[in-house]
Amino acid sequence: MTQKEDVKEKEVGQVLGHRRQGDIEFLKAKNLKARTARKLIKAKEMPWEINEQGIIRKYTAGQELTNDNWVIFCHEIRKQSGKHRHQGGKALFVVKGKGYSVVDGVKYDWQEGDLICLPVKKGGCEHQHFNVDGKPSRWVAMHTMPIFDLLGNAKEQVETFPMWKKELVKEPK
Repeated sequence: MTQKEDVKEKEVGQVLGHRRQGDIEFLKAKNLKARTARKLIKAKEMPWEINEQGIIRKYTAGQELTNDNWVIFCHEIRKQSGKHRHQGGKALFVVKGKGYSVVDGVKYDWQEGDLICLPVKKGGCEHQHFNVDGKPSRWVAMHTMPIFDLLGNAKEQVETFPMWKKELVKEPK
């Protein structure tokens, strides 16, 4: 360890003196991970999958990333998604296409460049997404795990994606 690193470590120890050693070791490991872990995820390296919600590309699942607090995935809507209920607090950025979402029974039209915000509310929000222009639409969902865990991350599937377990999915273009 260099003299500069030794001084820095002593300063951190003084600032965090009230913390347990385990907490300090955890923070050191997190800092090291932030410096050394993966900083770029290429879309072509992440496979599309089909699940009860639809056609999904998970960017952060199982990745050793500099910030492991984020969940980010792309959802391709060909006709409609599955319908489910969970706590809100997610932002869905529409990157392609035109459609609408039904959130707690209310229809919201969207198109490329729009942002869909799912509300945080008691009991969560029920929602489903639909494509209207005949070409696949895509949106990217983003949320942080600390907030998601704090709000409760239970999910109830109300209707499954129509293609789920019925047909193999071809790689979207």
